[in-house]
Amino acid sequence: MVNMTISVRDSKIKTGSAYLNPQRKKRILSWANDLAKTRAKWIKRNRFYYQDEYRYLNFLIPQGSRILEIGCGTGQLLAALSPAQAYGVDLSPEMTTEAQKILPEGIFITGDIEEENTILSLKDKMNGEIDYIIINDTLGMLDDCQATLANIHKLCSKDTRIIIAYYSKLWEPILRFAERIYLRNRNPEMNWLSRSDIINLLKLETYDVISSRRRLLIPRSVFGLGRLCNISLGMLPGINRFCLRNYIVCRSLEEKQRPTPSVTVLVPCRNEKGNIEAAVSRTPLMAPDQELLFVEGNSSDGTWEEIQRVKDAYPELKINALQQPGKGKGDAVRCGFEAAEGDILMILDADLTVPPEVLPRFYHAVASGKGEYVNGTRLIYPMEEGAMRPLNYLANRSFAVIFSWLIGARMTDTLCGTKVLSKDHYQTIAKNRAYFGDFDPFGDFDLIFGATKSNLKMIEIPVRYASRSYGETQISRFRDGWELLKMVLFAARKLKFF
Repeated sequence: MVNMTISVRDSKIKTGSAYLNPQRKKRILSWANDLAKTRAKWIKRNRFYYQDEYRYLNFLIPQGSRILEIGCGTGQLLAALSPAQAYGVDLSPEMTTEAQKILPEGIFITGDIEEENTILSLKDKMNGEIDYIIINDTLGMLDDCQATLANIHKLCSKDTRIIIAYYSKLWEPILRFAERIYLRNRNPEMNWLSRSDIINLLKLETYDVISSRRRLLIPRSVFGLGRLCNISLGMLPGINRFCLRNYIVCRSLEEKQRPTPSVTVLVPCRNEKGNIEAAVSRTPLMAPDQELLFVEGNSSDGTWEEIQRVKDAYPELKINALQQPGKGKGDAVRCGFEAAEGDILMILDADLTVPPEVLPRFYHAVASGKGEYVNGTRLIYPMEEGAMRPLNYLANRSFAVIFSWLIGARMTDTLCGTKVLSKDHYQTIAKNRAYFGDFDPFGDFDLIFGATKSNLKMIEIPVRYASRSYGETQISRFRDGWELLKMVLFAARKLKFF
């Protein structure tokens, strides 16, 4: 009689399903034990391929993270990622023995990830939450991929990121041929899942796909031409469908209890005296603990004095203010976010062209976990007449297309000033800011690129864009357009061509 447990509530197939094949598992175990002693030789022989994989995973995973690798092999990948704490699990005792030699401070478990007791053993060994779980080619060895993904939820917190790396199904005949001519170690019977197959399984098991990218058009050096083709042709839409490797970043969406977070609404303002009181009176109450924080930028129209007056006029509200030490909106945002007291951080431009009344939608998107970096978009609904000049509209549309390609996610309006994320996630972006440097005078792209690098779930909320009722725009179409073009080139180098 087959031991099968099916949950009526969610219809997930649990450990012990009819898909498990003991004979296949024995063949894979025997293969892995034999490979363990020669694994380092094969990695050295194909070092171009492995160097590219390590380079990209080091981009996705910050040094000092807590990492679990499922199917860790001999531990070379974990060692290359410089983790604060490394955990590994592998079916083969020979593999985990070698991994312990390579990474003595790591914690390695010999076990079958498709068995419940292995999951429980891993959970017992973990001291705190895991930042990243890597499933690198392991899907090919599993009997029941869906059931395994279902059980991995037990190892995840709301901030854990799962990275799945796998071969493109298009490359199956080429890789099989490479095995026959000893360019690649022989593999046992594998599952060949397409990128769409994997994404479908993730959706079935309540995972949220954050990003999906393809890499490595040519997996050999070919006298340096391989890398040149990979960072040029291999990044182009259409052509990149022929790349060898698929990388999918996702997160668990299983329900976890969420408290009601506090919120800070940050209002950068320079020469916005006539909008200060409206920003206070029109901003809805979203949480019991809500802060309105003005960051004033050396105005000449009495904005700072108006902030003090309004603060005294609304003693029932938590209103704070500071004057930024530098110049520009980017400096104001960074200064304000460091001083903010809320769990959720919002930017509300002081010109109020994005109505403050829509802010609760952004709050609920982050508080519910539906989004981790939430960006407003002004280019969905019709705008008020005169809200945006035609040339600006065209530039915004163009930059949105370019930046969507750069970050690997659809974004229709990168320059909308309303941006929302948690303070914890902002601190993660700030901690890893050195990768991009202090390059952004606007403040928008520091957050967008940082959210991309931190693998945050990015979503957009449409807003109705209004015209100004006080003051003049502080954006120069040509000067700031040139700055945006420079940032496109900078981002391409940092996010794509590396």
